[in-house]
Amino acid sequence: MSSPLSNNKDQPRIRKMLSDSSPASTTALTKSLRHERLSRLNSSGSSDVSNDTTTNNAELYFLRRENRLSARRKAEEETASNDYKKMYEKALATNQRLKSRLETSKQELAVIQDQLQRAQKGRPGTCESNQLETEKKVKAELKMENQRLKDENGALIRVITKLSK
Repeated sequence: MSSPLSNNKDQPRIRKMLSDSSPASTTALTKSLRHERLSRLNSSGSSDVSNDTTTNNAELYFLRRENRLSARRKAEEETASNDYKKMYEKALATNQRLKSRLETSKQELAVIQDQLQRAQKGRPGTCESNQLETEKKVKAELKMENQRLKDENGALIRVITKLSK
């Protein structure tokens, strides 16, 4: 058997091994550690009845402690995994909602840009077309006025020619 000092030196290494190993190997290692503790308790004193009850009490203590610790670890692992799942699902829902809002905003932007382009094209065109229409109306009116004046002029010329004869 090793000395108590070398055993204490091995404790942190064994604890690290416990935290790094799989659950099945952890259980086996835990049992072997408990067995070592019990054997140290047994070898430390005489083998009378009080020592047996102390050993049984110590064994029960370690057994309960290990059960509590394993239950706590399982609960923490489940809570952590549930928290990650909840956070992931919440992030997905938020992401989906933001994507839909972005898509809606993009569609609205496209509609507004289209309206803006039409308005910019329509103003000069509308002004020019209105101006052209106005000019056409004026030109038509001037042609009609010119024709009327020509007819009137012709009538006056006929009257003057009749009078001068």
